[in-house]
Amino acid sequence: MKILNLGLQNYQDVYDLQLKTVNDVLAGAEDTIIVCSHHPVVTLGRKTEANEVWGWAGETVQIERGGRATYHGPGQIILYPIINLKNYNKNLEGYLFALEDAVVKTLIAFGVKAVGNPDRNNPSQTGVWVDALKIASVGVAVKSWVTYHGLALNFHNDPEAFKGINPCGKSADVMTSVENETDLIPDKTIFENMLVSQFVQEMLQHKSNNDEITF
Repeated sequence: MKILNLGLQNYQDVYDLQLKTVNDVLAGAEDTIIVCSHHPVVTLGRKTEANEVWGWAGETVQIERGGRATYHGPGQIILYPIINLKNYNKNLEGYLFALEDAVVKTLIAFGVKAVGNPDRNNPSQTGVWVDALKIASVGVAVKSWVTYHGLALNFHNDPEAFKGINPCGKSADVMTSVENETDLIPDKTIFENMLVSQFVQEMLQHKSNNDEITF
């Protein structure tokens, strides 16, 4: 699996790269994980409602992932896995669980007691949570079983980040960050590398050519 760590990037540039990589993977190229952060932007998923963006003056982008409005910015770690699920299993639910579980296990390793969606039947709870606070958002899209978009984990706390929107349809004060949840803030590069490694492990343990094997 190929890892592209791009650092801080404009959203549109990485979005264009995602689409190109999707087509490359469909043509047989290696699965790829894009790791980055963005200059401040609010992305609007397919289920975004009109009242969710009410005071945001910056850039907004309408996209085709699931989920609702959310913020991306420099204080986050963002993973965009471009993965052909036919190599693992045609199981989008299992893929979402793998994303959440990778974040949960990484956070726990750094002393943050996190959980994935506490109600698997409730899509409004998708993501990763610390008690009643949301620390990571998940929203994906697929093209012919190849995934794109992915997850955004709040690493550094930016008190201005979610002002003017209702992230994922919720009040902005529901959002938290690694910085807020631990007294000893981990090195971002070490944390990022562990998160990517954990996600790869979550996927590889389910890798199979047998469609009957599920996550």
